[in-house]
Amino acid sequence: MESETLTIDCKYGSARGYRDGSVFVWKGLPYAASAGGDLRFRSPEPPEPWAGVRDCRDFGPVAPQGRDNPIRVDADQTIGEDCLSLNIWAPEPDGEPRPVMVWIHGGAYVLGYSGQKIYDGRQLCETGDVVVVTLNYRLGALGFLDLSSFSTAESTFESNLGLRDQIAALEWVRDCISAFGGDPARVTVFGESSGGGSITTLMTVPRAEGLFHAAIAQSPPATSAYGRERAASVAERFLEIVGVPRSRVSALRDLPYEQLVAAGDELARRVPLEVPGTLALAPVVDRDLVPKYPVAAFQKGLSHRIPLIIGSNRDEPSIFRWMKSPLMPVDDTAVQGMFAALAADGADLPPERIEEIVAAYPAETKPSGAMALSRDAGFRMPVLWIADAHSAHSATWVYRFDHATPALRAARIGAGHATELPYVFGNFGTLGHDPTFWLGGRKAATELSGRIRRRWTAFAHHGMPAALDGSRHWTPYTAETRMTLVLDATDSVVPDPDGHLREMWGDRVMGFS
Repeated sequence: MESETLTIDCKYGSARGYRDGSVFVWKGLPYAASAGGDLRFRSPEPPEPWAGVRDCRDFGPVAPQGRDNPIRVDADQTIGEDCLSLNIWAPEPDGEPRPVMVWIHGGAYVLGYSGQKIYDGRQLCETGDVVVVTLNYRLGALGFLDLSSFSTAESTFESNLGLRDQIAALEWVRDCISAFGGDPARVTVFGESSGGGSITTLMTVPRAEGLFHAAIAQSPPATSAYGRERAASVAERFLEIVGVPRSRVSALRDLPYEQLVAAGDELARRVPLEVPGTLALAPVVDRDLVPKYPVAAFQKGLSHRIPLIIGSNRDEPSIFRWMKSPLMPVDDTAVQGMFAALAADGADLPPERIEEIVAAYPAETKPSGAMALSRDAGFRMPVLWIADAHSAHSATWVYRFDHATPALRAARIGAGHATELPYVFGNFGTLGHDPTFWLGGRKAATELSGRIRRRWTAFAHHGMPAALDGSRHWTPYTAETRMTLVLDATDSVVPDPDGHLREMWGDRVMGFS
């Protein structure tokens, strides 16, 4: 009879995993100490070794966030500051080390958790013969609020805590994953939305170099990283909302985390309404962990020399319109506000340049035109700016996800933001009353999911997304050919599919400082 549990000895102690189909899963393994108490607003510390066998049946606590936000936290999940844990899906170790795929979840840097059903790693692990790791990291005010301008000799606040957590998790993988059958010399990070943006940022962080050997960035908001002055002003506003004067900023360590989460959520709601196209809480160019604006670092040739897959979805903003979320501008007024703010933020950006870009979208005053402008400013052009730069020295592949089931097309969501996630993990129907297949389309979606998973796991194995299943060959991207894989019911490889718009935007990065 097959064993239903498997106990592994790693650097910090023994961990009992449980069979899940043909693989084993370990949930809730701590990669760092609790981030509460004296470590709130400080860099993560290594976990304490434990005695005996740690039971890894359940996910660890979710990083502090509201339960009723767009990404709802399941009722059986606990929330707390002892949240720095990861989960591992692995074939039963047989002496043959497998490539490791480390997932960094999205959620606008304020939401999400590794235990979401859509991120279950079993399918990728089983079909791709890889070890899958998913992780929690600090979010919102506890992870991406930069209070470092308030540091004193008695009280230190550090920046980019969520990114520091991700680095700590990758260091844990480097040190421990071989015990679970993973190869620490073949680690691929992959992530979507703010998870993808974390990856494009980490690709320019010197401290992260060597911790991963390939990267997949899905819909990264790569220009959503801000300077220290802007971060300090956001921190001032946070103090106003939470009701703590600057002279008593150290009191933030003693407040209930729920109070900090509520103030962070209010800040995250206000800022994109006031300055469309911006986030309140995001990576900060602190000149310490993050030395340069990420896209600018790519253009200066400062990204890590590793293979990269990067892409976006055809209808990114549609889900934000459907959710009535301010995180992306989705109407003419908001888009005009975004460009006005861009012009004010970058004083050397002439108005006629903005007018030229807007004029390239004939329906700019209609919802479709406004959303196309928002999509390209927030996702598509940053993807291409990074691909152009990175492909100059490292193998790069670009995709555009176009697929939508009949129900999603009828709902005018199409290939919206995050709609590729079930295809990547092979997990459909994880969102309760999921409307995806109400009007059919399951066969085409399942086949596309198989192709994507085979490409992603082949990339983890070989550094090339070559699926040996008769799929269309995915030609690498270069600044000369700009070959792009368009993912749909039938895949195609297209040269420069957004060429006329790309040429209008040019290669000068437009982003907020």
